[in-house]
Amino acid sequence: MIKFAYTILYVQDVERSVEFYEKAFGFARKFVTPGNDYGELMAGETTLSFASTVLAKSNLTDGFIESSLTNKPFGIEIGFTTDNVEATIKAAVDAGATIVEDPKTKPWGQTVAYIRDPDGFLIEICTPMG
Repeated sequence: MIKFAYTILYVQDVERSVEFYEKAFGFARKFVTPGNDYGELMAGETTLSFASTVLAKSNLTDGFIESSLTNKPFGIEIGFTTDNVEATIKAAVDAGATIVEDPKTKPWGQTVAYIRDPDGFLIEICTPMG
């Protein structure tokens, strides 16, 4: 059986990123390596992980495109569901996020908003479906 285990975001400062997600969303820290090059958070059934760009570059010999707030977001997002989108957005902004799209109610009834974390990764904050 294949199971989706984790997503790894390549970031400049693992500790800073872990702290942002702890403050913004209340996720619990699993660990950060002593060298600050890898860390994990418990984010429901899937682990949200962070690797330093230095570590990532050592794994990917052809390199990668780094996320940055100065560029448009990648064509991918991570999504978090909540019963209170507005309060979650406020907590994330207070922790350092940038609002991309204010909350909107979609035709199917779901409330959806978009923010970017301090490293520029796109995050959807939405109410659960159904």
